Amino acid sequence: MPELPEVEVSRLGLLPHLCGRTIVGVVVRTPRLRHEIPGGLAARLAGLELRGIARRGKYLLFDCESAGGGGWLLVHLGMSGSLRLVPPATPARRHDHVDLIFSETVLRLRDPRRFGALLWHEGHDVESHPALACLGLEPLSGDFDGDWLWSATRSRRLAIKPLLMDGRLVVGIGNIYAAESLHQAGISPLRAANRISRERYRVLAEAICSTLRASIAAGGSTVRDYVHSDGGAGCFQLSCAVYDRAGQPCLRCAAPVRVVRQAGRSTFYCPRCQR
Repeated sequence: MPELPEVEVSRLGLLPHLCGRTIVGVVVRTPRLRHEIPGGLAARLAGLELRGIARRGKYLLFDCESAGGGGWLLVHLGMSGSLRLVPPATPARRHDHVDLIFSETVLRLRDPRRFGALLWHEGHDVESHPALACLGLEPLSGDFDGDWLWSATRSRRLAIKPLLMDGRLVVGIGNIYAAESLHQAGISPLRAANRISRERYRVLAEAICSTLRASIAAGGSTVRDYVHSDGGAGCFQLSCAVYDRAGQPCLRCAAPVRVVRQAGRSTFYCPRCQR
């Protein structure tokens, strides 16, 4: 599933090609992804200028406006979605569900599993949209640090790894990034969140930020479907210390990496380095 780094890489890749451009048409080939695609979307978007692209959690927020107003197009890539820039004459393939047509390029949403979302928010206050209002703190924001994490987890007995993946607490830390951050911080993914000291949370917060930034610099992680807006793949997964390395030696101490199931997901960790 595309997580914060993959969504941010997509945003950065689209910005120089689309900002300031006018949407001249929209093609919707399927009525529904995870939710119904808003009716009349083509009529709403045609003629609007794309002023910018923001990100909130794993949502891309397209700021659209015209002389008469405008709003925000919210895009979530789900488990298998990607956004590609293609020449206008490029034929659509089976899982190419929506095109935003600009004068010189087409932004194409491809989603084989149809778990993504395409939503519309009228007006300027996009943070009030129900899909965004329930989201937790951005881990790369100035408000996120070890002291905040420590305070937010005092009453939480849940194991730290599934808690880090709870988007109501903090957004965008997926399975790969939670595992790698905990390994870097030397914290067991099995440890209860309220049994971690403030000092160790400071180390963990720094590890989370550095892991996410390293992934963004590497173009994200391509494990299955994710690709950049130009069709390229991310390569962060090639440098993982524990993720998907069960039975292989820990890169720090050479002990075999273990895998367990937590909240339905595989958790990779080193039992010697992480306590």
